Amino acid sequence: MAMAIHGGDINGGAAASLLDHGGFPKQRLISTWIILLFLAGVSFLLFLVVFSHGGEERRLYKGLSDEVESVEAEHGVVAADDGRCSAIGVAALRAGGHAVDAAVAAALCLGVVNPMSSGIGGGAFIVVRSAKSGKAHAFDARETAPLAASQSMYESDPSSKSKGPLAMGVPGELAGLYAAWTRHGRLPWKDLVWPAIVLARDGFTVSPYLAAGIQKKEADILADAGLRRLFLRRGRLLRAGDTARNPALAGTLAAVADGGAPAFYAGAAGVSLADDVRAAGGLLTPDDLRSYKVSVSDAVAVDAFGYTVVGMPPPSSGTVGLAMVLKILEGYEEQDGEASLHRLVEALKHLLAKRMELGDPAFVDVASAVSDMVSSTFAAEIRRRINDDETFGPEYYLPKWRQIEDEGTSHLCVVDAERNAVSMTSTVNSFFGAGVLSPSTGVVLNNEMDDFSVPVDASVDRLPPSPANFIEPRKRPLSSMTPIIVLKGDQLAGILGASGGTNIISAVAQVFINHFVLGMSSEEAVKHPRVYHKLIPNLIQYENLTTSDGEHIELAMAARALLGQRGHVLSPVGVAAVCQLIVHDLQNPISTSMRKMIAHGQVFRGMLTAVSDPRKGGRPAGV
Repeated sequence: MAMAIHGGDINGGAAASLLDHGGFPKQRLISTWIILLFLAGVSFLLFLVVFSHGGEERRLYKGLSDEVESVEAEHGVVAADDGRCSAIGVAALRAGGHAVDAAVAAALCLGVVNPMSSGIGGGAFIVVRSAKSGKAHAFDARETAPLAASQSMYESDPSSKSKGPLAMGVPGELAGLYAAWTRHGRLPWKDLVWPAIVLARDGFTVSPYLAAGIQKKEADILADAGLRRLFLRRGRLLRAGDTARNPALAGTLAAVADGGAPAFYAGAAGVSLADDVRAAGGLLTPDDLRSYKVSVSDAVAVDAFGYTVVGMPPPSSGTVGLAMVLKILEGYEEQDGEASLHRLVEALKHLLAKRMELGDPAFVDVASAVSDMVSSTFAAEIRRRINDDETFGPEYYLPKWRQIEDEGTSHLCVVDAERNAVSMTSTVNSFFGAGVLSPSTGVVLNNEMDDFSVPVDASVDRLPPSPANFIEPRKRPLSSMTPIIVLKGDQLAGILGASGGTNIISAVAQVFINHFVLGMSSEEAVKHPRVYHKLIPNLIQYENLTTSDGEHIELAMAARALLGQRGHVLSPVGVAAVCQLIVHDLQNPISTSMRKMIAHGQVFRGMLTAVSDPRKGGRPAGV
């Protein structure tokens, strides 16, 4: 029930208890831990203690995969793109928490240690499935356009749509986490927030991935006072291994720990955030925050390849887009032949043309587009347009509207002992969002308004922008995020999702096919080299990269040659998308009585395998 965290990963060796609430002496913590062993489920003490002895640090993660990107466990797993956050999530599971409890703790951790990708200044899609009822719900915590937003707001300065305070949408991640926890959570909210508070307050080690992001966005960081305060020390940017601290964010999270999400959306913290945004030239107001609503609905469910894929409805193009690709491909008898990768690329190109008909269903009618995208009949029509020997220019795929370029994001997967499941993708859009950090709250502002289409984008030599995705107050922009839960019959088979903007659907499709169709191991399915396409330009990007651990991932020359023979133009790319995967082994129960239980309709419990993508240096954890 207690878990300790390695000093170098959490705060550079400074001793800190992450759920000590700032006052228990060590002896009292140990005594409390012993009591809790006998009172498991009655109270919650989630803590992570850091030890340092003469500069020599010891890794004390319990359940965290140290040397590899996968871990097996019987009772619960978390796969996040940072091992510290996976371990914090597993600590919640070990204390008897629901999968949602673990997701809350892990997601808030990610917002602190990976602020370039996610945080409470951004938004999220969360899919939660209850093992007992078999029902899955979609929590749409996507950012919305502020009340003062308009279609013409970027006419005078188009660059302000992607950078600066005008690019900020009303954040939804925290509201989504709180809504999911209100329905499913078992552990005290304050205890789930506390690890993130301590990380922000006492400091966290800059990971290689964060360090690369800092270097990539050096100009944006140096241009913003808040980001400079966070990432600049004695005249130089922080590097991998340095310690970063965000005391202002710690204060904001402390208010959230005490008052829940209302402290942010209707309290002083939200007022401070809105004041900072407006002072910098943005639109966000306290009314925007107070009026923000999480949309909760039944999850979308689509059958493909003998599985049921459960995920988000629009404005996510992810689940229905994935369904369209899978339904096109499942019509072929051969899934691993010479033409298979070409067919995948062609299916993706057709999807990219179709998905721009989608938008926020609260504002536009997307029923016809969704019906097509999940239809086997429509998939058969597309399949007849795919030539196994040739690719074509973008116009062949009948695109009506210009693509949007969403970016960034972070994904995590959780399964608990009861086989409740959470698949969550969160985002601030671009690296470090709008390139602005609110100085009074420590919150990185998203630039999600850039995911809207605007009339000002129209020109004679380009496709027109999609009216379905035009800006309106309180409207949610179109998204590529694809958090999914995979079922076999009525049993949990896996959880999958990715970060990487427009490349997300492609990455999720390839990992799904690798494991659930081709039978690759879970780790091999995630590590296998991937390809990406954006329709325009008419170019395949193929992976050619080396991970922070020194592992090289590159699409085989033979595969590239087969694509080239069909007329594809190829270009190498580094890290373009990052996947997390959990697989539930439905063939091998963890107890001999389980097969009899499943025969009577009860929840099956097999071995869990969690994989974090080495492309971002993440580590899963299990209990």
